[in-house]
Amino acid sequence: MSIKVEHASKRFTMRYQKTFKKMTVAMLRGEDVSNTFMAVDDVSFEIEQGQSVGLMGLNGSGKSTLLKLINGTMRPDRGTVLTRGRIAGLIATGAGFHPQLSGRDNIYLNAAIMGMTEKETNRRFDEIVEFADVGKHLDAPVGNYSSGMNSRLGFAVAVHVDCDIFLADEVLAVGDKPFKQKCMEKMQEVRDSGVTILYVSHAAGSVRKMCDRVLVLEQGKLGFDGEVREGIRYVKYDDPEPDEDPAGGKDALSVVDEELGADI
Repeated sequence: MSIKVEHASKRFTMRYQKTFKKMTVAMLRGEDVSNTFMAVDDVSFEIEQGQSVGLMGLNGSGKSTLLKLINGTMRPDRGTVLTRGRIAGLIATGAGFHPQLSGRDNIYLNAAIMGMTEKETNRRFDEIVEFADVGKHLDAPVGNYSSGMNSRLGFAVAVHVDCDIFLADEVLAVGDKPFKQKCMEKMQEVRDSGVTILYVSHAAGSVRKMCDRVLVLEQGKLGFDGEVREGIRYVKYDDPEPDEDPAGGKDALSVVDEELGADI
């Protein structure tokens, strides 16, 4: 077993008033100043080692929160989330980067956050730099990078970590088309190597290409767990995408994620 989630729940509180004065006035008027909601609500599933699973659902359905519970950056309020082995991946573009450090320094920093030793990073450094393709900007502060350059560098580090579980949360939402295609090809290599993949995407074409199972979240609950095409139909993403031929043919763009949404 690679990932085991049992009755996991995560609750958040959203506050309507930003200042103490506004909150006090609202309370005196009898108005609501906060709202508690379940981002992940009693979710259970198991993923075997080597499976490639698509995680789908509308924006705000709890996909990103579930990934954060799995990679350990959040803890469930109820239930358990168990994983086996090293976890890598990219949940947010530029996560773990220090804006004042150079791209070179941030490769070592980000790799260390993902559990790589300095020796491991030295061994993979040239591959990471070649894959990221940031050119002369490698020694410039990443705070000056575009979102596309941040994405390239972050993904390049994540995909070269020797891991057992790879989490990808719409990481291809930024960057040019050739780089997105290169990322998908690299992820297929990762999948074929026996690594467990949990892949968040709104793009039906890329889910069909990458995954052999689909989970669908609906308002924090697990609404579907099963075969890929049925999962895509369930979430109503089965219409041909702009870059997908209705007859079934796909070009390079059919494996590209849609614009990154404001998922909880």
